[in-house]
Amino acid sequence: MIKIVVTAFDGALASTITGVVDLFSMAGVSWNRIQKQQVQRLFEVKIASPQGQPVQCINGIQIAAHVAYADIQHADIIIVPTIAAPILTVLEQRADLIELLQYAHQQHWIIAGNCTGNFFLAEAGILNHKLATTHWGFQDFFLQRYPSVRLNVEQLITRDEHIYCAGGGIAWFDLGLHLIERFYGFELAIQTAKSFVIDYRRESQLSYSLMRIGQPHQDVLVQNIQNWLEQHFQQQFSLDDLATQFNVTTRTLIRHFKAALGLPPNHYIQALRIEAAQKRLQETQQSIDLIIQEVGYSDPSSFRRLFRRKTGLTPLEYRRRFSRRF
Repeated sequence: MIKIVVTAFDGALASTITGVVDLFSMAGVSWNRIQKQQVQRLFEVKIASPQGQPVQCINGIQIAAHVAYADIQHADIIIVPTIAAPILTVLEQRADLIELLQYAHQQHWIIAGNCTGNFFLAEAGILNHKLATTHWGFQDFFLQRYPSVRLNVEQLITRDEHIYCAGGGIAWFDLGLHLIERFYGFELAIQTAKSFVIDYRRESQLSYSLMRIGQPHQDVLVQNIQNWLEQHFQQQFSLDDLATQFNVTTRTLIRHFKAALGLPPNHYIQALRIEAAQKRLQETQQSIDLIIQEVGYSDPSSFRRLFRRKTGLTPLEYRRRFSRRF
């Protein structure tokens, strides 16, 4: 079970705490109940506050905590909610949260900030020279205070290694769905979105990293290749071409992928293409032949066989079963 800690502090936006807790707690639950399937709880979610005490959110609501910051020994994901009170005041009061984020970064936990909560990540120094986003209204303030961060407020969600940032105040649900997809796949993410009746078809979603097979690891070579493949998987290239591009031998390439991800690079590329096709089949009205071409296959017949072998369905059957338009 994936362990999530949602940090809480005085002056936070309440919905970015409670909403995230609800989303992860009900993943694998709400949809299964609707479909009369066995409930499967997939995330263990806890709220942490400075001393384990209730926190006073900006709307006056108090939220109880399960643990204190100092009690956190391990987490797969640590989430920082939106700062709704004056940002500098909150940052000055919460050196303990900054220390927690620095520790989480050293442990290579996934760290995710929402909206102005990303100021905490920057204050901790873990966004230096990394891609990030925040609320568009605080762009100038953020850039002035953290000039070494590669800020791009046009992006709804950014990912740089194990650090995620989400933009506006309610982007927490985009962030949450994205992390659900990372750990359990696109189908569970879309099922969760449907059960909450929220839109997972934001304009930029199809271009996000394909996360289901992107499990966390610390192999820099593999991470660099993954980053490149997520942007270029639709192109035609051989493993020898890929190895040459990254100045390694094909044998080294295969060895690193197997050690980091548990599968060879050609299987990883196939999985990227299959998942990209799944997204397009579910989220667009493009023709199946065009989708096949766009994900990097010139032979529709071979792709259809591969797709059926991996999903148990033909592309048309998959669209009929899972498309939001049916």
